[in-house]
Amino acid sequence: MVDVLIGLVPLMGVALWVFGWSALVQVGLCVLTCLAAEVACSLIRKQPIPIGDYSIAVTGVILGLSLPWSAPWYVPVIASVVAVGLGKAVFGGLGYNIFNPAMVGRAFVMLSFARQMGASAYVAAESKLTVVTEATPLSAAKEAIGQLISGKVATLDGNEPLEKAGELVPLLLGQINGSLGETSAIAIIIGGAYLCIRKVASWQIPAGAILATFVFAEVCQIIGLTPLSGLQHVLGGALLFGAFFIATDPVSSPLTSKGKFIFGIGTGLLVVLIRVFSGYPEGLMFAVLIMNACVPLINRWTIPTPLGGALPEKKE
Repeated sequence: MVDVLIGLVPLMGVALWVFGWSALVQVGLCVLTCLAAEVACSLIRKQPIPIGDYSIAVTGVILGLSLPWSAPWYVPVIASVVAVGLGKAVFGGLGYNIFNPAMVGRAFVMLSFARQMGASAYVAAESKLTVVTEATPLSAAKEAIGQLISGKVATLDGNEPLEKAGELVPLLLGQINGSLGETSAIAIIIGGAYLCIRKVASWQIPAGAILATFVFAEVCQIIGLTPLSGLQHVLGGALLFGAFFIATDPVSSPLTSKGKFIFGIGTGLLVVLIRVFSGYPEGLMFAVLIMNACVPLINRWTIPTPLGGALPEKKE
């Protein structure tokens, strides 16, 4: 858990650089509320308080980094309570949860507070923070393709917001709008590489997710379903953040190497599917939760064959 927190340091640094004190407030509220909820749930269940393993701090930081900079105080508070209570405690605590707790909390507030968590929550036209005066890359792409389908425009050529959304250098450095932890691909890759080198995260999951997202998005661009390329889909939005720090949760991901790769591929496919065909510009959160539900089946599919072959079936 300490290694995960260390891996999140580059993301938190970029979030502070891009969004200022708003990032510290959001993440701080999530961490403090998660700690309080963990203590309360432990007391209710009459179990030891597991704060010393730092798992709840990891949940709080990841949840905070998944939120928009403008979310009002009650959004991170409610999301944190739901993440700990419904995402972990009801299943029996750490090690027993089926779904990623941070994504359970975010899904709850995403569906409950659509205005505070929607595309408009990321944009402030008159803000002193230049980056938040423009739409997120995926929102710009979703709006552009909507205008094309409705006949408001005949072509996407000359669409300035879309062109800015697709610039690779800002996507790499973090000079784009988005959730607190998803703006800089370089920061995410540095933190994610640290986790893989330390073997805290399984490389098969991010590898499968990135590969599937790139290939499926390229196919969708070729047939005209999305204006963004595979690389832009990988670098834009929360795909990298989710692939390295959310989908790799050891409790809610498969056990075998083959299963982890399948899990990653499924996550990437669902991310593009939701981005392209649904009303949501981003699909990482729902993709991870859906794949979490598939983990028992994936584990059953990928049971390794014992050395010497499978055991013979007993005859009655």
